[in-house]
Amino acid sequence: MSQISLVYDTLKQCLREQRLTYKQLAEALSVSEASVKRNFSLQAFSLDKLEQICECLNLSLSDLFSLSQKQQEKISQLSEQQEMELLANPKLLLAAVCVRDGWRFSELIEHYDIDEVEGIKLMTTLDKLKLIELLPNNRYKLLIAQDFRWIPGGPLEKFMEQEVMVKFMDPKKNEPWMFRFYLRGRYSQTSVSIIQRRLEQLRQEAAKLSSEDNALPIEERQHIGLLMAMRPWEPSLFENMKRK
Repeated sequence: MSQISLVYDTLKQCLREQRLTYKQLAEALSVSEASVKRNFSLQAFSLDKLEQICECLNLSLSDLFSLSQKQQEKISQLSEQQEMELLANPKLLLAAVCVRDGWRFSELIEHYDIDEVEGIKLMTTLDKLKLIELLPNNRYKLLIAQDFRWIPGGPLEKFMEQEVMVKFMDPKKNEPWMFRFYLRGRYSQTSVSIIQRRLEQLRQEAAKLSSEDNALPIEERQHIGLLMAMRPWEPSLFENMKRK
């Protein structure tokens, strides 16, 4: 990631932590919300505007650059032991998912069957696992990088394959598909590489949008599952018709 992208990602993280929306920031800067969104998307704020945004966050520009450097040091992958500890306790895994999505401690215990004492224990465990830095009044600082990924073939990925993806493809009654499309074809390796690159770009964009929406209250956000998969495959119906 370039240094400029890192600075902008850090700035977005600061906005989320202080629950400052683009609309509120636009009002403080006396510009339109569309202008703020566009400048974040293009990474096109002037230094003067960056300084004004920092003032809204009670930061200096040097604070922002220092935080950007620390952001670069965030973990992008857990160890196998960390993944195993999360899987050993479903509520701990739930808490990890919630902090990754920017939930407040109060929202966690209000929304799920977790009392305050149990919630504090879960947050303390996440702190010990180095997923968060626990702060006073049950606040926290997320220590997971934006491009966080599971260990390929590791415990969490196997869990997702066995417990989540199968159920995801078999919706409960009256659960609608917001979008579903199956595409197959025969492609050259060059075309396969292009498709893989585009899918990775979509994954990164979806992760950024989710991260930006963390500033909104949970009642204004909908839990959405997005599954992207690609592999060499031919339906068994066709495969069985091959000439021996």
